[in-house]
Amino acid sequence: MYRRFSSVIAHSIDDVFGWHERPGAIVRMMPGWQPVRVVRPTESLRDGTAVIALPGGVTWHAEHGGYDPPHRFVDTLRTSLPVKWRHVHEFTEQGPDSTRVTDRLDTNIPALPLAAMFRYRHRQLASDLAAIKRSRAWSRRRLTVAVTGSSGMVGTALTAFLDTAGHDVIRLVRRHDGRPDSRYWDPTSPDPYLLSGVDVVIHLAGAPIMGRFTQTHKRAVRDSRIEPTRRLAQLAAATPDGPEAFVCASAIGYYGPDRGETELVEQSAVGQGFLAEVVADWEAATEVAAEAGLRVVKVRTGLVQSPAGGMLKLMHRLFSTGLGGRLGDGRQWMSWIDIDDLVDIYHRAILDEELTGPVNAVAPHPVRNSTYTKTLAQTLNRPAVIPVPWAAPTALLGAEGVKEFAAADQYVLPGRLTSRSHHFRHRSLESSFRHLFGKPDPAASRTP
Repeated sequence: MYRRFSSVIAHSIDDVFGWHERPGAIVRMMPGWQPVRVVRPTESLRDGTAVIALPGGVTWHAEHGGYDPPHRFVDTLRTSLPVKWRHVHEFTEQGPDSTRVTDRLDTNIPALPLAAMFRYRHRQLASDLAAIKRSRAWSRRRLTVAVTGSSGMVGTALTAFLDTAGHDVIRLVRRHDGRPDSRYWDPTSPDPYLLSGVDVVIHLAGAPIMGRFTQTHKRAVRDSRIEPTRRLAQLAAATPDGPEAFVCASAIGYYGPDRGETELVEQSAVGQGFLAEVVADWEAATEVAAEAGLRVVKVRTGLVQSPAGGMLKLMHRLFSTGLGGRLGDGRQWMSWIDIDDLVDIYHRAILDEELTGPVNAVAPHPVRNSTYTKTLAQTLNRPAVIPVPWAAPTALLGAEGVKEFAAADQYVLPGRLTSRSHHFRHRSLESSFRHLFGKPDPAASRTP
């Protein structure tokens, strides 16, 4: 059956088509709720093939053709599954800064999930192009950016975005993979030439914080951050043709887990507890780079919202089965950040030479847990009436894990970013959820 999805993007046809030609575009267009992974982007929209992995070891091959820049290209699906897919991408100039994007499909996939997917894709295209345009106010340089943790949830989104923004990305990987855009990184003893020719390092790598807070887990969280960060910062400082900036992931755990109504900004004192100690030492490990004259940015990240991983992935599963609800009395503050806003903050951190030191990567409006769960339930059209007792997360995380993570009560504000008039794609949780799950905008008269 034939399907058609169309919308107008407020950018030139050359910018819109050029964005699609970058290898990272296909990753940026994949909704986080879909259980798919881009194994290899296409080499060319003219005649290349993208490889996509599905659960169960199934692989899709999207073969490209019908190349007529900047107006058209086609991809046709080859798979062992009984799925028909021929996708014509059309671009029509509406004005100097306006392009109609039309997706025509010959497929046997039902219309409803396709509508959500293309609603997401068109919004993502428009918001990514707008973010790239805004970034030119900080710098128009094309940078070579080395990234650790590039295969994680944040790293996957960030490296794809940096690619579509025109930067050259080098993935620092801990296993040799033979890819031309990667370099082998041994965290305990990095190669002296690892960062040669690199303009900026973005250091994301570290063991997941969420987990049962056993001594083994806590040791992995700490050991994967402190010393590897120090060694990488030392290398950045010592490389003659190396980075001018070092951007390191951090966390709002710095402020401690039980802060109640206290408004926390970058100047607030370090808190107490395991995560506060780890984050303080983690940030201190970057000082060797700052002392050598590199610009250092420490991105104190809140609760990242993406159905591809982390807390929202778990919550999505619970709410989809009708088992979601507030945690305890639901009064604890949650300082959250949409994954695309986090990507934009990292992009600003590599370009904006006036941005240094700790930066709270959180949305401007924290919400209580009760508001969070109510908003998610409304977005997914599911109930949220049964409170989740503390025994449930305690069984998963242990008592200390619940205190440090699940029950954390932190009212964190993006002070540094607000003072610099930073633009957030999603200032409200509802806006973030509606985009992340491809839901219609109630204020719009029609959707793509």
